[in-house]
Amino acid sequence: METIYDTRYASNPEAVKHYDTTQLRTEFLIDNLMQEDKIVFTYSHYDRYIAGSAVPLNSLTLESIDPLKSDYFLERRELGIINVGGSGSVVVNGDVYSMGFKDALYIGKGNKEVVFISNDPNNPAKFYLNSAPAHKTYPIKKVGITEANKIELGSLETANHRTVNQMIIGGIVETCQLQMGMTELRTGSVWNTMPAHVHDRRMEVYFYLDVPEDQAVCHFMGEPQETRHIWMQNHQAVISPPWSIHAGSGTSNYTFIWGMAGENLDYNDMDKANITDLR
Repeated sequence: METIYDTRYASNPEAVKHYDTTQLRTEFLIDNLMQEDKIVFTYSHYDRYIAGSAVPLNSLTLESIDPLKSDYFLERRELGIINVGGSGSVVVNGDVYSMGFKDALYIGKGNKEVVFISNDPNNPAKFYLNSAPAHKTYPIKKVGITEANKIELGSLETANHRTVNQMIIGGIVETCQLQMGMTELRTGSVWNTMPAHVHDRRMEVYFYLDVPEDQAVCHFMGEPQETRHIWMQNHQAVISPPWSIHAGSGTSNYTFIWGMAGENLDYNDMDKANITDLR
């Protein structure tokens, strides 16, 4: 078994104004996810957030990585998982949690053994992983896609008709600071998260999926008056600093998973930027 990780340090917004395309992608794009039979992590110094993946052909065991300086991965952390591949299961201390397509699982601090399994190696589960530091242990809980709190937003007329599936979030799952969910765009809609916003109290990571092979998503970031963009393909993620907007427009409809952590758990804590004020 192999675990791969890299580390990203925080970036000053004044410095980011001068980044070219290559440096923007190096600092914020996560483009090495969903490697077969490997666990892959990116450790961000924004709120010590970790985004990663596990694609088991054989079983994969969650292990600590050097930046954590811990005996096991969840010694001081909590973990959110959403399966974006074939059916599989996550085994936590011997208890089996079956995971279908787009099902989510929350695992609290202090759980030592976590194993990822695919039901069919020819159609493996693809577990997308988010983790944040935790000060308290909360119960493990699975949230199937049908059990999510669904919010309808936008319209076809403004090309942003979408369903927000709140999954690992207050009112559904108790967590220390981690929140995760999934937004699905309707056919004919391409814009997500409009109007754009920032939330200085927490950072966020977007993971794009259901993007057709010959299509792409243009992800917008940066301060509202100094925006930048990163072109993204299927199963890529992007780090959004607290000072940055996070929005995207695709060449077709798609889905994205949002994950965030920081100072508070108020989902609606955001500072919106008027569309006509963006620069």
